[in-house]
Amino acid sequence: MRWIVFDFGEVISQRNPAIPAMAARLGVSVEQFESAYWDRDAYDRGGSDADYWGLIGASLGLSLDDAEVREMTALDNAGWLDEPVAETVALLDDLDTLGVPLALLSNAPSTFARLAEKVPWAKHFRHLVFSGDLGFAKPDAAIWHHVETVVGSSDLIFFDDRASNVEGALIAGWDARLWTSAAAARVELRAEFGELGA
Repeated sequence: MRWIVFDFGEVISQRNPAIPAMAARLGVSVEQFESAYWDRDAYDRGGSDADYWGLIGASLGLSLDDAEVREMTALDNAGWLDEPVAETVALLDDLDTLGVPLALLSNAPSTFARLAEKVPWAKHFRHLVFSGDLGFAKPDAAIWHHVETVVGSSDLIFFDDRASNVEGALIAGWDARLWTSAAAARVELRAEFGELGA
């Protein structure tokens, strides 16, 4: 049976709903905060929490101490993890029940990864791969090869909400599809895996 590989951000998760609270904690507007917050590439490639929040602080004219870094990291991770998209979790549950092998591939820092491994929906995945543990990230060619090695197959269906990641996976030879919703993915997968319900 073919593996299905899922992205995390805005596929299993919502767009981080904690952003307004994090902005308020730092005393800046949401727009100011987001202009710094989304520069996460180095963080996703293994950068430390302190380095990431230090850069955010510097861009906002702030200096964050160790306690504040821990607080902001906790707020950030909780925002991503506390309220997963129910329809996606239901799809994962149905696929797992059918015995479809599932893997997660997320551009995410290591601190986040250790928490994500413990949440209830993680049990549906036979493998969880996080870029922060590897030092490279989607859409780098190395990450597709790494996943193939981990799962022992190159016959993969991949869902991601970012076109650049889908394009990278297509170049690697994966059956990569742009994620729009769990409902749409369910319709696509029903043709291949059968009884997935409505």
